[in-house]
Amino acid sequence: MLERIQKFRRDLHQIPELELELPKTQRYVQETLRDLPCTLSSPIPSSVVAFFDAGRKESIAFRSDMDALPVTEATGRAFASRHAGRMHACGHDGHMAMLLEFAHQLSTYYKELPHNVVLIFQPGEETPGGAEPMCKSGIFEQYHIKRIFGFHVWPMLDNGVIATRRNEFMARSSEVNIDITGKSAHAAKYQEGIDAMEIAARYLLDLYTMEQEELSAETYRLLRFGLLKSGTVRNVVANAARMEGTLRAFQDETYQYLKKRMLELAKPYEEQGAVFSFDINTGYPAVMNDAALVDQVRKLDPNIVLLEKPEMISEDFAHYQRKVPGVFFFLGTGTGIALHAHNFDFDEEVLEAGVREYCKLSRME
Repeated sequence: MLERIQKFRRDLHQIPELELELPKTQRYVQETLRDLPCTLSSPIPSSVVAFFDAGRKESIAFRSDMDALPVTEATGRAFASRHAGRMHACGHDGHMAMLLEFAHQLSTYYKELPHNVVLIFQPGEETPGGAEPMCKSGIFEQYHIKRIFGFHVWPMLDNGVIATRRNEFMARSSEVNIDITGKSAHAAKYQEGIDAMEIAARYLLDLYTMEQEELSAETYRLLRFGLLKSGTVRNVVANAARMEGTLRAFQDETYQYLKKRMLELAKPYEEQGAVFSFDINTGYPAVMNDAALVDQVRKLDPNIVLLEKPEMISEDFAHYQRKVPGVFFFLGTGTGIALHAHNFDFDEEVLEAGVREYCKLSRME
């Protein structure tokens, strides 16, 4: 098993591709699966779906993402990226290797299972999002998929540890851009202007106070800004300011409340003559693990760790969970190297634990 996993991961690591255009990656996955007893299809460009037909009415699904990142690799590995400025810096090469090895394992016993099995290799997880078009392709209806599972390697967990949690797991995330237009004036006569810099500073503190005081401490959410720029010279009141940040939540009502309050808190400044322009993108939904399915999985494998808190980063696996019950897991690599780092790496032996877990999950009633 390990030799195959290492080969899959290292071959794929050398050919990283971005977003929804993954011709080399798709071809590698297809060629690896071609001789196995499964039916292959490509519901959206660059995707691969492998269907293991056990002759049952319903199916369960397992998903791997496929895309890489625009990162220049600095691991020094012999199998480092051959594509300049591109790297599998988020472990998707490992996810594909796990699912490809799982396919080999499945081929020996899938006819014994109480359901068919669908393996989903999906492009565009990082951006612009491949899960949603996969859902819209009709594969869930075509194969009568009743639940779905997925993994992500996780550097902050010990090597080989598998972890998940009920309900909130990874956040809905939206980029927030706010442009504030005021009116220039000389600093000596600031009263004649509308100070966009001052308004932005006060408004930022209004937002932080609201987020902390108006929502329960038990409600997982985040509203934070990492960029605020304004002004041109020291003695002129700024006529414009720009704020860039992120809005993250799990429940739709929390997300909508924060979004509504952002607009409402701008109104007093608009009444003073400032003009606010908001650009808040949709982002991915929150990854919400089905609580009953998590409990069922932990009965199957009590060694799975339950995390105390969710992560505030996002993952488009969430779209699948809006179609059917699903559980997303972290697989510890123990390296502590951050995802998306140019030196991101891990020991492929941890992927064996993921494959073994997939095999257990495939046998669930």
